Amino acid sequence: MGSKNKLRRFKENETFSNVIQPSRDELVQSNFNLKGNWRTGFFKNDNPLVLELGCGKGEYSVALAKKYPNKNFIGIDIKGARFWRGAKTAVEENISNVGFLRTQIELIDHAFAENEVDEIWITFPDPQIKYKRTKHRMTNATFLERYKKILTSDGVVNLKTDSEFMHGYTLGLLHGAGHEVLYANHNVYKQEGSPEEVTSIQTFYESQYLEQNKPITYIRFKIK
Repeated sequence: MGSKNKLRRFKENETFSNVIQPSRDELVQSNFNLKGNWRTGFFKNDNPLVLELGCGKGEYSVALAKKYPNKNFIGIDIKGARFWRGAKTAVEENISNVGFLRTQIELIDHAFAENEVDEIWITFPDPQIKYKRTKHRMTNATFLERYKKILTSDGVVNLKTDSEFMHGYTLGLLHGAGHEVLYANHNVYKQEGSPEEVTSIQTFYESQYLEQNKPITYIRFKIK
């Protein structure tokens, strides 16, 4: 994407009421007024709150919002030029139960209050296979602690990935730490009885993986 195109998208994001772009300082210094107030302050309802972390173009967040009008969805990514697509689609199609937050996933517990979030989706994250990159792996123990902080006691996390490595790493970590694995499948499209929200919504890249016969894996779990 050219820098002109990026700039245009950044500018357009600023005009969208469904895009929130707090500064790092605002979050870290607890000056972020939506923390603890997402339902009433942003969505103006009391419906369950669902996050998609590393939402990319925002297609999964938008598709979930269409499928579940009685839930609120927030796609989170640091790359605003990417989620511009999802935000624009939501504006054009008048989908009011989805928003986008531009921030780093590391700051998630600064953007949401304790017990504020009902569900988290992590869709096709970078598996960060190199050992030095372990700290950026989105299901490592540090990230799980952050998620636990903001999730309700019944809150669940969904991991959908094309990476067998990420699937195996996460399952091992969950079992080792005594977290509760509710469902795990290393090829959701080949197995009967896979959860419908997992197989009925596909990202652009996911449909490409499927064309290449790449298995898509899925884990649903609770952090204890």
